[in-house]
Amino acid sequence: MTIDERLEKLTERHEALAQSLEIIAGMQLAAEKRALEAASLQAQRDAKYDERFDRLLTIVESHERRISHLEGD
Repeated sequence: MTIDERLEKLTERHEALAQSLEIIAGMQLAAEKRALEAASLQAQRDAKYDERFDRLLTIVESHERRISHLEGD
């Protein structure tokens, strides 16, 4: 194998590695984007849960006051 053939083979390998790295970097960016979107959705769900819990707590407190009033406490 001549030096030129060896250089050509190394160049091909280098190009293949560079392409692989580009693909992997793109996949990583896509995965990070999906993770951020998932975290955002979870934060929205948590906020809705907190709102519902607060409303439920308000209702429970109201009922407790009404019961206490009816019992004469």
